[in-house]
Amino acid sequence: MLVWDERQDGVRITDTDSATLAITGEELTIRDRNPELPRPVDETVSVRASELRFPHAVVYAFPLDSASAPMELEPCGDPLSLPPSEYVVDIDTEIKSYLQFHSSARIERTDDFESVVVSFPERTSVDLGFRSHHEFPAGSITVPDSPSALATAISHLASSHKTTSADRSYPTLRGHPPLLESGDELHVPDCIRADTPETGIELVVPPCYEMIYLVAPLAYYLQAQVRTDASLYPDAETGVVLRLSDLGIDHHLAGPPALECEVTELLRKTFFFDCLVRNAGPYGTALAEEAVLDANRVTIEPAQLYEATPQERLAAYLDVPFDAIESHLPEWHLATYVAPEYEHVETLPFLLDRLSLLYRPETSRLDGQELVDRSLTACYRGGARSGSSGEVASVDIVKPELRHGRVHGWLADGVPIDVFNAAPEAYANRLEFLERASEETSVCVVLNDPEMAGEHNDVAEIYRARSGELPMTVTVSEGVTTDELARIFEDGFDFVHYIGHCEEAGLRCPDGHLSMTSLDRCETQTFFLNACGSFYEGRTLIEKGSVAGAVTVRKVLNDHAVKVGSAFAKLLVHGFSIERALALARRRIIMGKDYTVVGDGTHSLTQGEHRLPTTVRVEDLDSSTGERAPETRSETDGTVLEYPRPGSGTAVDAGGDDGQYLVTLDCYSPRLTGSYYFPHTADNEVAYLCGSESRFVLSASELVTLLKETSASVIYDGDIEWSHAIWPAFEP
Repeated sequence: MLVWDERQDGVRITDTDSATLAITGEELTIRDRNPELPRPVDETVSVRASELRFPHAVVYAFPLDSASAPMELEPCGDPLSLPPSEYVVDIDTEIKSYLQFHSSARIERTDDFESVVVSFPERTSVDLGFRSHHEFPAGSITVPDSPSALATAISHLASSHKTTSADRSYPTLRGHPPLLESGDELHVPDCIRADTPETGIELVVPPCYEMIYLVAPLAYYLQAQVRTDASLYPDAETGVVLRLSDLGIDHHLAGPPALECEVTELLRKTFFFDCLVRNAGPYGTALAEEAVLDANRVTIEPAQLYEATPQERLAAYLDVPFDAIESHLPEWHLATYVAPEYEHVETLPFLLDRLSLLYRPETSRLDGQELVDRSLTACYRGGARSGSSGEVASVDIVKPELRHGRVHGWLADGVPIDVFNAAPEAYANRLEFLERASEETSVCVVLNDPEMAGEHNDVAEIYRARSGELPMTVTVSEGVTTDELARIFEDGFDFVHYIGHCEEAGLRCPDGHLSMTSLDRCETQTFFLNACGSFYEGRTLIEKGSVAGAVTVRKVLNDHAVKVGSAFAKLLVHGFSIERALALARRRIIMGKDYTVVGDGTHSLTQGEHRLPTTVRVEDLDSSTGERAPETRSETDGTVLEYPRPGSGTAVDAGGDDGQYLVTLDCYSPRLTGSYYFPHTADNEVAYLCGSESRFVLSASELVTLLKETSASVIYDGDIEWSHAIWPAFEP
C-alpha cells in the first residue's frame, strides 16, 4: 500500500514499510490521478513540469518504439539525452518509480551524486507510477503435520516469483511467498497453483522434516518441486536427488550433516551466476564480479544462458566446481538456525522471503574466557551500573555452532551469543504493522534514570535531527510512572527507546516496576531497552506484539550504555536493520556481547538516503611502504571499536598531509539481496553486488570528496562516526 500527498514543491510517497520517496520539480502541478502506465504499479499520478528531481538511483530509459534499445544513465558518465519520442523511464529508487512522457528529455546526475534530474525543453505532461518494493503474501497454504505435505507446500512458495529467468536474482522480482498455516488437511488455493512456475526441476528427499527444512531455501530459489521418497535415507551418501528431468540429469546431494554444506554451496553458486547472467538482459550493468568469467574452469556464457531454460542454466552451473569461484562470492547475507519441527512451519515463508540459509541448531557450553573475562570482569571492574539496587534477571548464555553466513538468527531453544534471537510471533507481528497505513515514523524516548541524561540528550537530538529529513515525530518523556510507561508501549509508537533500569520485577519507574507480562498487548513496533538484564522483558514484548528490539543479557556500565545507545540511534534512523545497527554500535565497548537482538533482526525502522545502508572503513597507509599502518584497527579483525578519546567529539587528527588511505565500502541489506551499488570514486567504472566489499586507495582530498557525497557510517581509528561529521578531519 502506498500513501502519497502533494507538497508545495513536489510529491511525497510513503509505503507501509516506512520507505519514503520525495520528488521535487520546477513548475510542477498535479494534472490527474490514476493514469494508465505499461508497468506494474501501485499508484499513479499525472503531472506537468519542466524538471523532476529524484534521489540517486539506477536509471534506464525505454523508448516505446520497439525497434530502439533501452538506454542506461551511466553511474559516472555523461548525461543521457533523449531525442523526441515516447518513453518509459525506470528509476530504481527506494519506492520503484516510472515516468512516461512524449518529448525530448535530458537525464543527469547532480555533481554530488545525491540526485537524478530529468529535464524537458518546456513544461511537459508526465505520468508517474510508483510500486512498493515490499509485497504482502498472496494467500496462504494449509499444511497438516506431515513431511510430504510440507514438501508439496514448499513447491508452491515460488509462486511469488515474477520470472523464471536469471532476473529472479533481482529482489524486485521475488515477491513474498504465500503464508503457511497449520491445519488438518493440505490445501493449496487454485490461484497459487496457477502461479507456481513449472521449471521441471525436482528435489527428491526422504520424508523427514530435517531434510525438507535444509533444502527449502534451494528449492524456493530454484523454483523446484519438492517430492518425498521413502526409499531415500537421511544418513545415506545420496540422501537428496536434484533432478533435471528434461536433460536426464540426476545430481546427488549427501544426507546430513554434509547436506548443509552442499545446499549452501549450490545456492550461493546458482544465485551468483544468475547475477552475472542477468547482465546479458535489458537491465545489465558492469559488475566487478564478472572477472570470475575469465577464471580457469569457469565455462559460463551469459548471453547464451540468459535465453536458456532454468534446467539448462542450472546444468551449466553444476559443471563449475565451487572452489573455482568461492573467493569471488559475496558472503551470504543471512543464516537461520531452526529446530526442524512442525511448530516452525509457519515461519518458513518469512525466512525464505529473506533468502535465508537454514541450518540445524547446535550449541555447546560457552567458554568462560570468551564471555566472562571479556564482559563480566570488564563490567565489574568499573563497578555495577549506578543506581541499580535490585536483582537483575540472569540469562544462561550458550555458544552456537555457527556455519556460513554474515548474520545469524536463532529459532530454537537456548539464548546463544552472536545471533539475533528470533521468535515466530515477530514475523507475524511484522505483517500486522505493515498493514497499518502511516505517513510518518513515531519515536518515543523515555528517561527513567537521571544519571543517564547524557544518553537521553544525545539520542533525542539524533532523532530530532533526523525528523527534519524524514517524516518523523519525536516524543520525549522523563520519569514516567508504571501506568504511563504501559500506555507508551500500548499507544502504537514505531520505536521506543527506554533509558533506565531493569530488574527481575521489570522496568523500574518512580512508583515501582512494570513487567511486560502485565501488558494486554504491545503496539510498539520496535524498541531498545537500554537497561541492565532487559532480555526477558524484550522477549515478552515480542510475544505481546512487537517485531524486534535491542536488549541486554546482564549488567552494563552507564558510560558503555551511552556509547551503544547513541550509535545505535544514529544507525537505526539511517536505514540500518536492527541487527546491523546493534552489531556496529556494540563494538564501541569492550563488553559488546552483553547486547543482543530479540525478534526479527533483519527488520528496519526507516530508510536511509541510499537503498543499501553503507559502511565505510578507513585505514591509514604507511607513507613509505604503502601498507596498512600497524596501529590501524579494522571492524573485522576482532578488535573492539572503543572510543580512544572520550569527550573529544569528532576531532580526529588524521594528519595534515594529503596522505593515502585504504578505503573499504560495504553496502548491505538483508532485504535487498541481489542488488548492487556503485562506489563514486574517481577511477571506478564498475558496480559491486550487495554484500561484496569494494576497496580503494584514496588520497586525503579524494576521501573527503567521497565522504561528503556519501551518507554512511565511517569506521576509523577504532571508532564509528557519521560521514558528514568526520570528513573535516581528513582535509589536507
